[in-house]
Amino acid sequence: MFSKALLDINGRKIEYREETLTGIRCRICPSREERGLNDLRIPEALEMNESCPFCPENIEKDTPCFETGERIHVGESTTFPNIYPFGENHIVTVITREHCPHEITENQILDSLKGQFLGLKEKEGFATINWNYLSSAGASMIHPHLQGFSEGIPTYLTSLYINRSKEYFDRTGSNYWLSVAESEKESERYLFGDEITWCANPVPTGEKEIRGYLPFCSFNDFEEFIPEIAGGIRRVMEIYKNAGNHALNMAIRFGKDEHERYFRAFVSIIARINPNPESISDSAFMERLHFEPVVMTVPEDLKRIDSRFQKY
Repeated sequence: MFSKALLDINGRKIEYREETLTGIRCRICPSREERGLNDLRIPEALEMNESCPFCPENIEKDTPCFETGERIHVGESTTFPNIYPFGENHIVTVITREHCPHEITENQILDSLKGQFLGLKEKEGFATINWNYLSSAGASMIHPHLQGFSEGIPTYLTSLYINRSKEYFDRTGSNYWLSVAESEKESERYLFGDEITWCANPVPTGEKEIRGYLPFCSFNDFEEFIPEIAGGIRRVMEIYKNAGNHALNMAIRFGKDEHERYFRAFVSIIARINPNPESISDSAFMERLHFEPVVMTVPEDLKRIDSRFQKY
C-alpha cells in the first residue's frame, strides 16, 4: 500500500515513502533525533489557570450555550458552541475539570467523545472530531478540549481519501480500508486491537503517526464504538508518553452512509514536540509549504517502543 526509496548522505539515512492510494509523501530521517530538542518539561506558565474560561468556576458564565439555552454535560466534560468558530457547527468539549492534568483517563476521553457525538448527531454534514493537546500542538487554551465540526463539504484531506477510495473501489471492486486493516494486522506496524486495528501509519503525516481503522463509515455509527475508541486513544497516549512525547494532534474522520461501500472512518494521531520556553516548533517549511512532513521515527519501530513499556 506504499512505496519507499532510500538515500544515504554521509552515513545519515533518509527514507522517502509514498502512499499508493493518495500520493501523500513523507521523509523519515532518524538521525535528526540526535538534535535532542524535545525537552520533557512542561513550563510552569502552562499550569497556571488564573481566569481560564474552561475551568469549573468560569465555564458556566464564560462559554456560550446551544440554541436550546443549554450546554451538554457528560461526566466531567462540558460541550458548547465555539465562540470563535472557523467552520460550520464548530463545537468545543472541555475534557477535564482540572486545568492542566498530568494524566487524562480513559473515562474522561470517553465522556468527551460522547459529548462531541451528542453535539453533532443532529447535523447532516461531514463530521470530524479533533484535538490539539498542549500549546506546542496548536492549543490556544491549555485546558484540554476537543473540537468538532459538521460541515457541508469535507476537509481537503478527508475529501482526498473519500475520492481516491471511490476510484480504488471502481477499479478493483474492493474496499481499500478493509484491505489495509487486514494487511496491517500482519505487519511490523501493528500495535493492538481486533475490531479496531491500531497501527503505525507506514507513510506518517506527522511524528509517530498511529491510526485506528474503524469498522464503520458514517458518524451515525460512532456512538456504539466510543468506549473502544477511547481506550485506543488512551493507549496511544501511553505509547507516546513512554517515547517521551506529551503533546499530540488527533483527528477522527467520517464519511457518510453513501460512502459505506468504499470508505471507512479512521482515527489519526501524531506526536508533537513538547512545550518549550524557546517556542521551538516541529512544523516548518516542509510541513506547511510543501505538504511533505519530515519525521524522525521509523513507523516499524513504534511496536518495539510499545513492547518495551507494555502495561496492558
